[in-house]
Amino acid sequence: MTDDTPNDPQDAIDSQGERRREELDDRIFDHSAGDEQEGIPFVGAGPGNPRLLTVAGKELLEEADLVVHAGSLVNSELLDEYCAHAELVNSVGKDLEELIPLMRDAYEDGDNVVRLHSGDPAIYGAALEQMDALEHEGVPTHFVPGVTSAFAASATLRTQLTLNEVSNHVAFTRPQGKTLTPEEDHISDFVEMGDVTTCIYLGTHAVRDTMDRLLEDEHDPETPVAVIYHASWPDEDVIIGSIGDIADKVEEAGYRASALVVIGDAVTGAGYERSFLYGDWANRGSSDSSAETEASDD
Repeated sequence: MTDDTPNDPQDAIDSQGERRREELDDRIFDHSAGDEQEGIPFVGAGPGNPRLLTVAGKELLEEADLVVHAGSLVNSELLDEYCAHAELVNSVGKDLEELIPLMRDAYEDGDNVVRLHSGDPAIYGAALEQMDALEHEGVPTHFVPGVTSAFAASATLRTQLTLNEVSNHVAFTRPQGKTLTPEEDHISDFVEMGDVTTCIYLGTHAVRDTMDRLLEDEHDPETPVAVIYHASWPDEDVIIGSIGDIADKVEEAGYRASALVVIGDAVTGAGYERSFLYGDWANRGSSDSSAETEASDD
């Protein structure tokens, strides 16, 4: 068991960050995503529907003795189905000073510990600071990817986030607020590019402010916008509008959190061009091969 003397997570984060600057972790070259690995896995629970949990995530949860989960951001149906046998700890309201010793001690006692994040922990998951703090105390960790809400929203909208001649890029972003200064808010820049599908996380409460700024920057008020509340959950709701009217629609629905905002022409899927993948370009190789065969037969 590790010494009970409290460790400062910030010191651990700083130390691991400095170590990362100096050299790459050897495990980068030893393991790929989905491999079985030692330590505490940081698992993406997916957007909500338990069926969107990965096979790797399901297996780890079924073997877990302790699951530290992201509270109401993880569908209770998933917890009931895969974690009923395990001790469950809600991480909401707990700081690193409480979470790190909890997971460390359980792991060192021989328990299978899973840290369960919503969506994919690599997208606004605040996972790395926990992992660095654990690694600093000798507890190995690793990522297990999950389905992020933007992909669930795309499936619900029955469109692609990238479409030929419509959207060549996808931006995962968030609006300015307590943790993001106005200078760090690039939503208007992404929309101005024209061929970007902009997916806004953690911004339901700021839909009106965001749209007002886009209008002030003279973006087309008819630009399509979709707001998907609780993507893939039983109470999922989809609101379709435009930069000019989506704020009114969201406020009428009463949503202030737990929705993904998608801006761009990919929302409707209209106006895209056939890709090269299944056209003449795709048949080029077979045509060349046929010509070569005919020439050899001659």
